[in-house]
Amino acid sequence: MKRALITGITGQDGSYLAEFLLQQGYEVTGMVRRASTENFERIEHLRERIRLVQGDLLDPFSLIRVLEQARPDEIYNLAAMSFVPTSWSQPTLTGEFTALGVTRLLDAMRIVCPQARFYQASSSEMYGKVREVPQSETTPFYPRSPYAVAKVYGHYITVNYRESYGLFAVSGILFNHESPRRGLEFVTRKISNGVARIRLGLASELRLGNLDACRDWGFAGDYVRAMWLMLQQPAPDDYVVATGESHSVREFCEIAFDHVGLDWRRHVISDPRFIRPAEVDHLIGNAAKARARLGWAPSVDFAGLVRMMVDADLERLRGAAGRP
Repeated sequence: MKRALITGITGQDGSYLAEFLLQQGYEVTGMVRRASTENFERIEHLRERIRLVQGDLLDPFSLIRVLEQARPDEIYNLAAMSFVPTSWSQPTLTGEFTALGVTRLLDAMRIVCPQARFYQASSSEMYGKVREVPQSETTPFYPRSPYAVAKVYGHYITVNYRESYGLFAVSGILFNHESPRRGLEFVTRKISNGVARIRLGLASELRLGNLDACRDWGFAGDYVRAMWLMLQQPAPDDYVVATGESHSVREFCEIAFDHVGLDWRRHVISDPRFIRPAEVDHLIGNAAKARARLGWAPSVDFAGLVRMMVDADLERLRGAAGRP
């Protein structure tokens, strides 16, 4: 039985990855930070099948202890300060977790289990003010937020440890991937939750930022499969994971509201408060390498993803209100 360690297991990607690895017959350990309040909602249905250990990306000694306990064959580093707008208000802390945290974990791996395989969650936000469309593994980075800058560091320190110490360390440059488990602060979930609330009479308007921002959106459940495939290859390498389609926030609203029989223009308000200090306007990924070498392809299309998220929020809110 293979053993996997997942940092950030309580997040959207961590929960889908834990499910996937359990289906593959893995023994799964998740690293969690000690907190006065626990937020294990996304993995509650898995609690009896996984082991949770306490560790912190700010504390290198705790990472060594975690690796000694888990004895992993594969390490998936999904933990980060992951909400882009917050990185402007907490830029230093974002750097500590999202940049230096990768170094601390790689160094702990080098000391404790250098034979393990390491996955780093890189991000399409690294492309920022894009140099070419679509973006591939060779497209230069131009990060436009403290979060993206930190992710670029995490990406290149992974390359550096691979080349310096011979570690099997890869980075997945994942474009936006969503699901019903996405946090409510993210625009896609903000839309699906807002649509459900308006449909059920719990709200009348939805305030958003830049409606023209375009992203390459896929389903998180598809993307964790790509993470695993990267660690099954004979040699380590970096891969873009994306659908190859770009859609605007406005399109997301149109499909979401149309799904419940509403006109989005009657309810959506563009609010300047939600505009980023430096916007990333047009992200679209070229995943040809992942398709060719990993045999990976998405199974959920854009419209299907939007409808999936709206339906899940409708069901959740109806259940909370005791409505049929």
